[in-house]
Amino acid sequence: MPQGSSHRPHQVAVIVDEGTNPFEVGVATELFGLPRPELGLAGPLYEVTLCAPAPEIRMNHGFFTLTGVRGLDAVDRADTLVVPGRPDNVVPRAPAVLDAIRRAHARGTRIMSFCTGTFALAEAGLLDGRRAATHWRWADSFRRLHPKVLLEPDVLFVDEGDLLTAAGSAAALDLGLHVWRRDHGAEIANHVSRRLVFATHRDGGQRQFVERPVPDVRDESLGPLLEWAQERLGEPLTVADLAARARVSPATLHRRFRAQLGTTPLAWLTGERVALACRLIERGEERLDVVAARSGLGTAANLRNRLRRVTGLSPSAYRRRFGSGAGEALVT
Repeated sequence: MPQGSSHRPHQVAVIVDEGTNPFEVGVATELFGLPRPELGLAGPLYEVTLCAPAPEIRMNHGFFTLTGVRGLDAVDRADTLVVPGRPDNVVPRAPAVLDAIRRAHARGTRIMSFCTGTFALAEAGLLDGRRAATHWRWADSFRRLHPKVLLEPDVLFVDEGDLLTAAGSAAALDLGLHVWRRDHGAEIANHVSRRLVFATHRDGGQRQFVERPVPDVRDESLGPLLEWAQERLGEPLTVADLAARARVSPATLHRRFRAQLGTTPLAWLTGERVALACRLIERGEERLDVVAARSGLGTAANLRNRLRRVTGLSPSAYRRRFGSGAGEALVT
């Protein structure tokens, strides 16, 4: 059952430390703190509490001073803890902040870091021997300070189950939508992403390992091509078909996908088909051969394989967790 659908809302605490990036605090509140009447649910799925180690916290470069928020005791009641980043990563975190992070981890709280918030998780001793992501600009510094952490330098985020780390401020949106999808399924995550006007997933899969997008101003936007392909996922589209539609060679199309989306045309196409299959299952379609055909995955066997690879669930398990009978209905 989706978290928060029939019980109290999932509690999200956001630690605001000295020098914290205001954008990332905004991302957390935008993702998890806003009312979402468009979902047609009886109540909110998440509730956000901002907390800090002092009554007044000066944020990054003194742009804001945050007052009137809860103390760090709010962390002890959280289901998910968000740790945003800050630029002064060689300066040790306040002991109270590190203690709060350790307490949260000890009680089984899911912990998410945004951008250089990964430094705080590593400083608290949570990431030794674990995979993690952080901003590329501070990757070398991170390796020097925390050599036991398995840093993934070319990904948007890493999901280690109880510890999730985003590579940058914008990648916090990727990670947040991933959490929505993990908690409540593809259909609800798509509603949230549409309101954000942000791609639900940049590589089409729940377990993202995407190379960093490298802008190339010489390339035209892939937007029209992606929209065209999304309307034809049930057809036998190939990479050659996409290239022909874009009037470029397959090699050029591959370079454009890498530059603009950080993935390959085939990986994007497969990911979009899996996302469509998830939505069909959530909406009540029980015939796997029909889901496979309408999503362009071909066979029920391929559908099972792709769905398990992306979500970690079989089609039947996915239906039990996210199907129309699992929680309250969406308003479409």
